[in-house]
Amino acid sequence: MPNEPVPRREESLVGDGSRTTPWDVARDRLANPEENSHAWLATVRQDGRPHLMPVIPFWIDGAFHFVAGEGTRKARNLAANAWCVVGTESRKLPSLDVIVEGRAEPLADQDAVRRIAETLASRGWPLEARGAEVHGPNAPTAGPPPYRIYRVTPERAFGLPGNYGMDQFQPDDLPKPTRWDFAAD
Repeated sequence: MPNEPVPRREESLVGDGSRTTPWDVARDRLANPEENSHAWLATVRQDGRPHLMPVIPFWIDGAFHFVAGEGTRKARNLAANAWCVVGTESRKLPSLDVIVEGRAEPLADQDAVRRIAETLASRGWPLEARGAEVHGPNAPTAGPPPYRIYRVTPERAFGLPGNYGMDQFQPDDLPKPTRWDFAAD
């Protein structure tokens, strides 16, 4: 896929030379989430306290995209410190939960905003681009419009066997706990 990040390093989290889960498997789960699956965004307040909220992220062009109103806690946190974590669950068996660490940057390029808004509209969220902002129906945790679209490009990601359906598989048939590094150290 064009613009898709490729991990520089893939490492087992078990630490005993165990197998890893290929990034392509994790990327497929991110790009094709199950209906009604959950995802969370972790940010940090200026005083260092963590903040965790559910979001509706979309994996487009090798990165997560989500919307947030300017006045929301998550947007204010990201304005002060762009580092964040997006955690996802997957119930597709065998389940694989994927956690992505990176920086959330609001899209400023009007063509990119329009293109992402059109993609989200084609997936059932009718958003209208107006410059660098988008307008449309209120998302449960995005606050009121106008929204900014944020892009989180992975610097590091983790894949862990999900709890859902774990008892239906032998340990060797479950995804392997894996860390993927994308950025240079």
